[in-house]
Amino acid sequence: MLRRWLLALMARVGLITLGLCCSLLLLYLLACKPSSHSKRPSLLWSGGATSKEGYMALLQEREDSHRHYVSSLMKQIGELKEALEERTQQLQESLEKAKSKGILPQGLESLHKTPTKSDLKEFFRSQLNQAEVSSGVELPNEYALIPFETFTLQTVYQLETGLTKHPAERPVRRDRRDELTGTVETALHVLNGPQQQADNSGRKRTYSPSDFVQGLTRTERTRGTVYELTFKGDGPQDFSQLVLFRPFGPLMKVKSDSVNTRSIIINIIVPLSGRLDAFRQFVNNFREVCIQQDGRVHLTVVYFGRDQIDQVKAVLDQTTRETRFRSFTLIQVNEEFSRGRGLDVGARAWRQRQNVLLFFCDVDIQFTADFLTSCRMNAEAGKKVYYPVLFSLYNPSVIYSNHTLLPSIKQQLVIRKENGFWRDFGFGMTCQFRSDFINIGGFDRSIRGWGLEDVHLYRKYLHSKLMVIRAPSRGLFHLWHEKSCADELPPDKYKMCMQTKAMSEASHGQLGELFLKQEIELHLNSQKQIQEI
Repeated sequence: MLRRWLLALMARVGLITLGLCCSLLLLYLLACKPSSHSKRPSLLWSGGATSKEGYMALLQEREDSHRHYVSSLMKQIGELKEALEERTQQLQESLEKAKSKGILPQGLESLHKTPTKSDLKEFFRSQLNQAEVSSGVELPNEYALIPFETFTLQTVYQLETGLTKHPAERPVRRDRRDELTGTVETALHVLNGPQQQADNSGRKRTYSPSDFVQGLTRTERTRGTVYELTFKGDGPQDFSQLVLFRPFGPLMKVKSDSVNTRSIIINIIVPLSGRLDAFRQFVNNFREVCIQQDGRVHLTVVYFGRDQIDQVKAVLDQTTRETRFRSFTLIQVNEEFSRGRGLDVGARAWRQRQNVLLFFCDVDIQFTADFLTSCRMNAEAGKKVYYPVLFSLYNPSVIYSNHTLLPSIKQQLVIRKENGFWRDFGFGMTCQFRSDFINIGGFDRSIRGWGLEDVHLYRKYLHSKLMVIRAPSRGLFHLWHEKSCADELPPDKYKMCMQTKAMSEASHGQLGELFLKQEIELHLNSQKQIQEI
C-alpha cells in the first residue's frame, strides 16, 4: 500500500517537474524575443533628451525597456525554481520518513539525498541572521557604526561623497543607478504581489513609483546590503515599510509592515538661555511646520535663568492667541546653562501615560514636515533610535556676498556643497522614545555647558542592543551663528575652536577666495588695464 502511494507520489512529482521545465523553456524563449511594444520608461533618474540626442535617447529607452522586461521574466523564473525546490524538498522529506521506518521501496534508495550545509538558500539565510538587519549589535565606539544613505527617486543623500564631493546628487555610476532601480522595482513587485494582497484583504491598491517616499541603505562588506523603503499608504499618516536584504545575491524579503503614525506624538525639547531673536526664528518655523502642517507635536522649552524669560513667555502666548495651539510646556531652571541637563529635565517632565517620541533639538535648527515623518518612521520603542545627520549652513554673509540682499531663511535651506556640509561629527539632534531614554540612563548630568553630553548618550546606545539609525536628513538644517572662542582657553583648545569656526564659516574654496582676495583683485585690475590698451 505504502509502495503504491510512493510510486504515485513520484509520478505526480515527475509530471510537475516536466511541466515546470516546459514553463521555464517557454519563458526563456519569450525572454530572448525583444519587445517592440513596451514603452515603459526607467523608474529612476530618467532625463529628457535634446533634439541632437533624440536618436541615442530612443535607443537607450528601448534598451532599458528590454532590460526591465527580461528582469521581470527572470523574477518569474526564480519563483518557478523556488516552487520546484519546494516540491523536491517534499519528496525528500517523504523518502526520509519512509527510510526511518525501514519501508523504503527498492529502487528509490538512489533518490534519497540528505541536505547539506552548502545549500545556497541556507547560506543566504545565515548571512541575513549575522547582519545587523532585524536587531542591533553591540559596537565598541562611534567609529564602528555603518551609517545609512538616504535616497529618493532622483537623488542620493550621502556622507561619503567620493570624488564629486556632492552631499546630494544623482548617481553617476550606472551600477549604482541599476542597484537602486532594481530595489524599488522589487519592492513594488512585493507590494503588488498576490501574497501581499492576501495579507491586506479588503485593500485593492496598486502601488506605483510615485508612492515611493524615500529609502535608507547601507552595506556590510562581509554580509550584504540592507534597504529600508517607505511608501505612501491609504492616508496622509499611513505608510508601508519594506526591509529588503541583498546577501551578495538576490534580494530577500525581511518584512513588510503597514505603519500608522497618527498616534505618534513628538515632544520637541529645546534647552534655552537668552537668544531671544533665535527663539523667535525657531518659533516661526515651528508654527509653519508643526502647527500648520503636522499638528501632532508638543513643544517643551527648558529655560535657564530669569533674564528674558518674560519675553519667551510672550512669544509662546502670542503663538497661542494667533493659532489656538496650546501644546506648550515652559520650564524654568535657576541653574548655570547645561544642554544635557535641560534635555534631561524636559524628557522627564512628560506626565502623560503615552510613551512619547522625543526630539532633542536646538534653537538654531530648522526642520521640515518630511523630517518629522522620518523621525516617526526611524525610531521604534525598544528596537531602534534615530540619529540624523543634519546639514550645517555656512555664513550667509560670505556665500551670498555678491547679493544685494540676503535670501530668506527658507531660500537658504538648499543642500549643496557651496551652501554647507553634512555635520557628521554632531550627535545632538536625535529622535528616541522616552522609555528608551529612561532605560539607557539619560544624559550625564555632571557635564556643564555645551558639548560631550550628546556623544556620551550616543555611545550608550551603541553599546546596547538597540539599532542606531544614522543617516543624512534632507529636512534638518543647522543655521549659521556667530561662534566665539574665549580668551581664557588654553592655546591648543583655542586653536581647535578657531578651526571649527573656520570650517563652519565657508567652504574651502570660499575661504581661499577670502584669503587671496587682494591677489585676485590685482589680477583682475591688471587684466582690465590690458583690455583698455
